[in-house]
Amino acid sequence: MFVATLIAAGKLTDEVVREAIDRLDATGHDVGAPHWLDEHDAADIVFSGSLVSARAELAKMDHGALDVVVQPLGDRTKKLIIADMDSTMITVECIDELADYAGLKPQIAAITERAMKGELDFRAALAERVGLLAGMDAAVLDECRRERVRLTRGARTLVQTMKAHGAHAVLVSGGFMPFAGPVGEAIGFDKMIANELEIADGKLTGKVLDPVVDAGAKLETLNAEAAAHGLPLADTLAVGDGANDIPMITAAGLGIGYRPHPAAADAADAAIRHHDLTALLWAQGYSRRNWVLG
Repeated sequence: MFVATLIAAGKLTDEVVREAIDRLDATGHDVGAPHWLDEHDAADIVFSGSLVSARAELAKMDHGALDVVVQPLGDRTKKLIIADMDSTMITVECIDELADYAGLKPQIAAITERAMKGELDFRAALAERVGLLAGMDAAVLDECRRERVRLTRGARTLVQTMKAHGAHAVLVSGGFMPFAGPVGEAIGFDKMIANELEIADGKLTGKVLDPVVDAGAKLETLNAEAAAHGLPLADTLAVGDGANDIPMITAAGLGIGYRPHPAAADAADAAIRHHDLTALLWAQGYSRRNWVLG
């Protein structure tokens, strides 16, 4: 059995739900009655048939504010979340914002964009960008975090709700610990993993210390944390936006692209393009009455 969750906060109508049912029915799926998670916000449709076919068919629905998550029904409430930070749990790319303090934002942001699209090797792109920041006063890291970093709407509610229901939460970032540490604490993550910048005499040297947190490290974190908590990967959720998130997204029980670049969207089980991170609570079957508001 599978479940399709339709999400259109405040805009989900009976007609849209009916269209989804009709599309599934017309493509040979055995469809049950719909169930409102929260009326006019999110609804579940349970069905049997083909997961791949259902995803392809429901992706054709053209309603501007609609996100759709289709997944197996039995293990939808996840016990481990592994999340990217930049442009996922926060609204910015930290290295691009740091670059602005050095007058290099257009140059570095262009490299970031290409890396997130999968057009550049992540490690090489990271080394190039950090190298351009050599000589920056280390105090700018905290200044940038205070002035530029904002949590993505719904981040705290997502993590706090999952933790209240027994889940473990890990933030794993190809960014930097001076950002990931405070961000992770503010949201409520149990563990934060990110790159460490080399600092000498109070200034950035332009180097990243080993081990580098890249796509492989994110996947390793997912596998290690699942094993540490005795969880099958089916009980895990991974969310990110860029190409370096693809291995963990594809390995997790539910892999979500959050406002993703095309490569990540193609790899993910579902893409959240219109809603904040609380969409991932509806995707797991949580009604608003069960949310822990952050």
